[in-house]
Amino acid sequence: MRVEADARTGGVVAWFALGVVYLMWGSTYLANRLIITEVPPLLGSATRFLVGGGLLALLVLLVAGRRAFAMSWAQLGTTALSGVLLPAWGNGLVVLGQQHVASGMAALLIASVPLHIVVLRALTGDRPRPATVGGVVVGVAGLGVLLLAGPSAGSGGTVGTAWWGPWLVVLAAVGWAGGTFATTRLPVPANPFALAAVQMLTGGLVLSGAALVAGDGVDLADLSARTWWAWVYMAVVVSLGSFSAYAYALASLPVSTVATYAYVNPVIAVLLGVSVVGERFSPVQLLGGAVVLVAVVLVVLAERPARKRRGPLAPSPP
Repeated sequence: MRVEADARTGGVVAWFALGVVYLMWGSTYLANRLIITEVPPLLGSATRFLVGGGLLALLVLLVAGRRAFAMSWAQLGTTALSGVLLPAWGNGLVVLGQQHVASGMAALLIASVPLHIVVLRALTGDRPRPATVGGVVVGVAGLGVLLLAGPSAGSGGTVGTAWWGPWLVVLAAVGWAGGTFATTRLPVPANPFALAAVQMLTGGLVLSGAALVAGDGVDLADLSARTWWAWVYMAVVVSLGSFSAYAYALASLPVSTVATYAYVNPVIAVLLGVSVVGERFSPVQLLGGAVVLVAVVLVVLAERPARKRRGPLAPSPP
């Protein structure tokens, strides 16, 4: 009886952890929007990853010791590469795109990451299942609708709209897919928290260099309380809480179940964007987003039997 009770408790905690992932990762797009209204996008992301990565590294050191950061040169190379592709390229381009794209729209475009991963697998010799290929075809159609539908009132970013805004976010999704693909095919450190910490620190350094070249700066005294809270939420709560919840859920639930965040997060992002900052979408944009989400569902379901061999289909979001 005690074993059954413990199993039920563990199951409840695992689902709670997955719910935390849904909510936190779905809310990152709104938090990004709130930050970049007053802070240059590259600078805001750079400081967020440097602080978040530093805090996570300190936590790993306190809990697991210095050995957690022991890496071979190959593992260090993979970690640095994924740090450039995920936080720097992926998040950096997303926040730049969000200047011209609504937070909910950005989330719908980033939802295409699993589709890009399938393409990368095919290019490297893997043969995706016919159902997976069908899901990618559906997803490409949905992306086409989103990219070609044009802006509607209320669906712009913090400084208006631009035709290249959605394309920039799609390019960010390619970076996220590449970074995720690299960490599933190349040597990585044994401790996933050490991996995430170094990824964030690497991305933060790259973004800091980009912000310096762009001449970004900000007067801290001019920042509103809302911007500060959004930044602290991203740098501390999301950086520490969401990854821990994701790791626990991944260890306790089937990968195919955890992978559902790939199509739950965009829905949460759209709802938060509409309810908090008044974002609005045209019927055609909503149709395109729905098609993309259906495609992701098809791909995740098609890959379910092979989950032990290939691992998760999607990375942590920006």
